[in-house]
Amino acid sequence: MTMMKTMVLRLVCAGAAALLSGCLATTPSIGGNSGAATTGAAAGGSAEGAHSSLERCTESLGTLRIEENTNAGWYATYSSRYRTGSTVPALRLLVQQSNCFVIVERGRGMQGMTQERQLIRGEEGRAGSNFGGGQMVAADYMMSPEVILSDKGGTQAGGLLAGVGGLAGTALSVVAGSMSTNEAATILLLVDNRSGVQISASEGYSKNIDFGLSGWGIGAGAAGAAGAFTRTPEGKVLMAAFADSYNKMVVALRNYKAQTVKGGLGTGGRLGVQGGSTEAGRGIKK
Repeated sequence: MTMMKTMVLRLVCAGAAALLSGCLATTPSIGGNSGAATTGAAAGGSAEGAHSSLERCTESLGTLRIEENTNAGWYATYSSRYRTGSTVPALRLLVQQSNCFVIVERGRGMQGMTQERQLIRGEEGRAGSNFGGGQMVAADYMMSPEVILSDKGGTQAGGLLAGVGGLAGTALSVVAGSMSTNEAATILLLVDNRSGVQISASEGYSKNIDFGLSGWGIGAGAAGAAGAFTRTPEGKVLMAAFADSYNKMVVALRNYKAQTVKGGLGTGGRLGVQGGSTEAGRGIKK
């Protein structure tokens, strides 16, 4: 019997037991491996429990802010349908664990930082708190995440369940009806904040089979937003695709070579327009 059939049998037996015994719960455990692309922790340049496939840098390339387009269609879909929320916290964990960039806070936490500065610099501030000016670190680069493909496919149970029929009857049909594929394709863009020039772009992809078991109340929606990227099938696939994007970007940046334009960037380029005022335009022959 194949490993996949064995997995299906275990799911069937677990579901059948749940149906017979009603709602069951175990004591919550601390820690464990969710199988997600984002796991573990980061502190400074050190990482703990990072995914084994994550690319790392021996030295940081600069400071980074992550800017997410919350008005994009994909963001609304994931936030409302899968309750995944923002991708920024998970991406920040990946980036810091890789040691390729130093993360600066530019999200909601910036409001709290501003309030703290106003409080300490006021009359109530304790002497020696050292919240004077000139300490904020600039973001050299900005990273933007985008989802370009998000799909929950149809049932994939047919071939996998061949030869397993007759076991737990009703429970088996529930499992078969909830097995489907999840896939996601993502893009990460890296821009130089001083010049506005795009430094790097990378695409990532991921796909899995979702054993939803929604009929037993343990489907994708059960985890909630806080653990969606490490607990739900859709969230895991999305973050795996972003991890793939990031790994490819890191590999490309290791071989980075700045693009150049003869005459300098932003001075008109090499494609002249007749009657134009740029060097290339003036050089067009009649």
